[in-house]
Amino acid sequence: MRYSTNQEYFDRAVELIPGGVNSPVRAFKSVGGGTPYFVARGQGAYVYDVEGKKYLDYVQSYGASILGHAHPGVTAAIVEAAQAGSTFGAPTPNEVYLAELITSRVPGCEMLRLCSSGTEATMSALRVARGFTSRSKIVKFDGCYHGHSDALLTGGGSGVAALSLPDSAGVPHGAVADTMVLPYNEVPILNESVAAVIVEPVAANMNLVEPEPGFLEGLRRECDRVGALLIFDEVITGFRVGYGGASLRLGVRPDLWCFGKVIGGGLPVGAFGGRKDVMEQLAPIGPVYQAGTLAGNPIATAAGIAALSAMDEAAYLKLEGRAKALADGLAKVLAEVGIATTIPTFGPLLGIYFIDSKVRNYQESKAAAASGIYPLFFHAMLKRGVALAPGSYEVIFPSLAHSWEDIEWTIDIAGGAAGEVAESLAGH
Repeated sequence: MRYSTNQEYFDRAVELIPGGVNSPVRAFKSVGGGTPYFVARGQGAYVYDVEGKKYLDYVQSYGASILGHAHPGVTAAIVEAAQAGSTFGAPTPNEVYLAELITSRVPGCEMLRLCSSGTEATMSALRVARGFTSRSKIVKFDGCYHGHSDALLTGGGSGVAALSLPDSAGVPHGAVADTMVLPYNEVPILNESVAAVIVEPVAANMNLVEPEPGFLEGLRRECDRVGALLIFDEVITGFRVGYGGASLRLGVRPDLWCFGKVIGGGLPVGAFGGRKDVMEQLAPIGPVYQAGTLAGNPIATAAGIAALSAMDEAAYLKLEGRAKALADGLAKVLAEVGIATTIPTFGPLLGIYFIDSKVRNYQESKAAAASGIYPLFFHAMLKRGVALAPGSYEVIFPSLAHSWEDIEWTIDIAGGAAGEVAESLAGH
């Protein structure tokens, strides 16, 4: 049976899929409810729902589609790869080529293993770190989201934060007993029971929070002092904030990296890599087991190769310039109607807080979200044809397909949306 409206699709989805969605934040609960739009197709900076409505899209699959939707080079690579076969359970040339591309751009990432998601990447990196150090304890930071594996879901941002969940039911105490959750942007004092410290070098799952000067450098020093490994979760920032990701841009080198999103060109993929002596702990040459039937999938790797190959230094400069212009324009039109905002940027990432002070950690991000203004702004923008992420802890992802005209139109639209929000707030 075919359905024709977003509501019809959602009603049927609710009967078949918990909450009607396959990832919780998509259900619009964290923006006050409403019917999600069901995307029928995307092209460049735009998506089109099943009713034919066009949206200027700043979700871009939460950063995966850095070139925009249905980029000709990526789709051609996908078609060519698919015609040769979709999966083999055997090594393929594209696995080698993608690994070469990633390691050549990230100094210190000497070896790499592909998997199928960011969650798999972070979960596996921790297992390798524990195997290498023969230690069990890990440190993560409040509000950083590293996927939904049990040991890392505690203190998570993103959808966990948006739905106001304390963490997650179904995670036994034993699974997180060795996980220490500490405040972001504060360097902890470690001891020799710690196997690894995992961190988003630029936090992008509690809205956008930059590392304070000395934070990442302090983590590097503490890990070195006690013999722990430093893991950068660059699932979002990897090849999004620059040619070599956040570690190259910020000048701090971890022992292990986790990647996803951009490296799959919009298809499901993940990877973790790092120092050769650490990565050689992996089976079949070491004692740490990790595997995946679809790991290194030839279609996903073809898409990733095409996407990364299109992103040179000039492309990043172009993307960053448009993000900065968008941030400045949004701040201006919101200020004109008396709505206080802080709109941080880091490279081509931008956040939006409806407060007038800098946010340094998850507690401050939660305080900003508690204003309740983001859901009003989200819906006001959506009905005008601009799609932001349906959650106040997500960031805004311009793509290379967003033109200057798209940026200017967004700012113009935001002026009307801001006026509507201001009227709504005045009415209360």
